[in-house]
Amino acid sequence: MLASGYSSAFVETELHALATEGLQSDRRYGEIYLAQRAARGFGPERIAPELRQRGLDPEQVDELIDGCGVDWCQRAAQVRAKKFGVAVPDEFPERARQIRFLAYRGFAGAQIDAALESGE
Repeated sequence: MLASGYSSAFVETELHALATEGLQSDRRYGEIYLAQRAARGFGPERIAPELRQRGLDPEQVDELIDGCGVDWCQRAAQVRAKKFGVAVPDEFPERARQIRFLAYRGFAGAQIDAALESGE
C-alpha cells in the first residue's frame, strides 16, 4: 500500500485493525506459504529464509517449521525419487549431483542422507 501512495501511519493503522478483527494473520500466512513450498518440493532450509524475508518473526518461523507436521526426510526422498527415479546411485558423481540438487532445494544434510539411504 505504501507504493500506492498511502502514508505509513495509515498502513500501520489499517493492518492493526485487520489483525484485531482476525482478518490478517502472519501465522496463517506462514502456514499457507510453508505448505505450498513444501508441496512444490522445497525443504526447510530454503523455506525459513523466504518466510523471514517476507517479514515473519524468526521465532515464529522456527515454530512453523517445527510444528508443520511435514516429515522432511520423507519429503526429501520423494523429491529425489521424482527427479532421479527410485534407484539410489552407487557411483560418486551421480550421488554428488543428487546431493547438490537436494541441498539447493533446501534440505539439510541429515535429510539428504536419509533420502539417499531410503531409495523410496
